[in-house]
Amino acid sequence: MQLNKINDQITVSGQIELSDLKKIKDLGFNSIINNRPDQEVGVDLRSEMIEAEAKRLNLEYRHIPVFPAQLTVDLIDDIRNALKEMEGPVFAYCRSGTRSCTVWGLSQSGMMESDEILSQASNAGYDLSSISGLL
Repeated sequence: MQLNKINDQITVSGQIELSDLKKIKDLGFNSIINNRPDQEVGVDLRSEMIEAEAKRLNLEYRHIPVFPAQLTVDLIDDIRNALKEMEGPVFAYCRSGTRSCTVWGLSQSGMMESDEILSQASNAGYDLSSISGLL
């Protein structure tokens, strides 16, 4: 599991395993956002399995699946609301971390300057320049 810290509020990564949840908790994260659609993973990594283990560890959990090329206003609002409502720091993941970083960036539009969003994403290893016009 490679952690890619965007800022003090959110860190993203690629797919996690159930055993990673204890590590995530031990690293001080309080909440998890799963951006991986269940259709992309095996039965052992589906949202209900991750949620059950997260709850066992007292981690707040939300499943907000992000399908490639299907970014909607409602999805971005769901991410924005989750980040406002969940206790931080938040750990979000998808297949590679790119979708989690992208929806984070879009959710911050209007709340942060676009250059700052791009810079924080870049410092975490993600190039969001292709969506800069949407920020």
